[in-house]
Amino acid sequence: MRFTLLLVLLWVPAWVLANPGSVEESARHIEAALTVAASDAREAGRAQRDFSSTDALLWFYAERGYAPAWEREDRLAQLVAALGSLEKDGLDPESYRLSDLRRSVAERAASPADIACVDLLATDAFLNAMQDLALGRLDPAVVEPIWPSADPAAVEAQRLRVIMLAAGMLDDIDGAFSQARPSTPQYQGLRQAYVELMRLPPAAEGPIVPAGPLLREGDRDARVPLLRERLREYAPAASVHVADSDIYDAGLVAAVLAFQRARGLAADGIVGPETLAALNRPVPSRLEQLRVNLERARWLAREPMPFGVVVDIAGAQIRYVRDGETVWSARTQVGRASRPTPRLRSEVTHLTFNPSWTVPPTILRQDVLPRVREDIGYLKENRMHVLDYRGGRLDPEDVDWHNPSGILVRQEPGPHNALGQVAIRFANPFHVYLHDTPSQGIFERARRQVSSGCVRVERPMELVDLLIEDGSDAGPERAAELVAKEKTENFYLTRPVPILIGYWTADVAADGGVVFRPDIYGRDDRIAEALSRPALEARSPVGCAEDGEPS
Repeated sequence: MRFTLLLVLLWVPAWVLANPGSVEESARHIEAALTVAASDAREAGRAQRDFSSTDALLWFYAERGYAPAWEREDRLAQLVAALGSLEKDGLDPESYRLSDLRRSVAERAASPADIACVDLLATDAFLNAMQDLALGRLDPAVVEPIWPSADPAAVEAQRLRVIMLAAGMLDDIDGAFSQARPSTPQYQGLRQAYVELMRLPPAAEGPIVPAGPLLREGDRDARVPLLRERLREYAPAASVHVADSDIYDAGLVAAVLAFQRARGLAADGIVGPETLAALNRPVPSRLEQLRVNLERARWLAREPMPFGVVVDIAGAQIRYVRDGETVWSARTQVGRASRPTPRLRSEVTHLTFNPSWTVPPTILRQDVLPRVREDIGYLKENRMHVLDYRGGRLDPEDVDWHNPSGILVRQEPGPHNALGQVAIRFANPFHVYLHDTPSQGIFERARRQVSSGCVRVERPMELVDLLIEDGSDAGPERAAELVAKEKTENFYLTRPVPILIGYWTADVAADGGVVFRPDIYGRDDRIAEALSRPALEARSPVGCAEDGEPS
């Protein structure tokens, strides 16, 4: 939803703007404009669809008896300055009619009609900026859907909260913007990184490092001085003291390792094509990545989650949050690009200990059947049974594996089961869950997008203990007892625990540094394109002519 000043001003009949007068007359101009806009919205059915721009403006002005809000020059000047600062949040100030407002400050509207027109323009910009800061400029349901979509009533309540905040802070626009923007460490850290990168002069990036053979510690290569210069923010001392050396020494290896960790790359200290591509990535590209993730961080404010499980798909990480603070974290294995892990919000309702695994249809079709066709012994080796839909066991030799129908393949519980010792369940339409895994070695990889959509969790029993502690009255020994039984058993939480599975290609590490990650699912471009699209396309330019008529 965008506030559209056009909806207000182009519906004002000529007689409304014809008679100049006092500030009270400016208020009558404002009230008349909004009344006409509301009437037109009702006729078009828009008023019933969402909390519209007209609703917001009507509420704002009704609370103040339709009196102009920006008649004081200092207020309007504050607004202009604050709107200009929104570029630090990755937002385009021109989306809020900054140039038009600057002209209004310079021209100093005199007639009641002019005052009303400028006032509506300024309020439209102020409310838009406040809501974009608080809730995001884009609608995530359109550009990056999450299941389920945010409750419209809850979002409307959030919008009204922001408008109320705006109405009470007209004398402190900077303070209003500060209160509107998310206060989370994630948002504040990304914003700080964005500001620092914006200020970086083009020459400060360092030279491009050309392609060439792999660089390993001790190698001598003419590219090493260029590499050292490119990495000076990670190893400034190396740049100063050995800038002329062409030996890839231990100090420079340490800088490369730090860089690789900050970019989500395999931290091996070897400079190959992937590390070079990340090193040579230009500042505008990194700014765009930060801008995209600032928007994602604003979306989180729509439904704050003070405690529970947070899975970061792009980073292949998981953490447990209490009172907004991370109390536990681990690595995960998430869906590959062809079988992505979905973004979702839900609640953990129960845990399955010593689970069997019924092979999902996609995995059965794409992974299991080809192997069984090559060697039917694959089933026995992996402790898999063939069942009919009633649960009756079938002889694998009696199944037509080239055209199977009416069958299920289920793996017995045990140490080799694909789900390990525990599965963590929550409602969703994608049939995904968190679980243990026998594939422990994959956790050591930098790239862990290997699953078919479910999330494999490192050290899952530690997470289970937290879930049982917060979600039930059972003691800390309960999980170990259930695992020791060596039989499949569900444990239901009496207090379901929230879970969020999200996607962030730039995030803030525990030490406060920003980590850039590969866009494994190719989602950043769509958000970047939408953010770059001028918001004014949805708000036809409108100003105030000398006679007060909209132009």
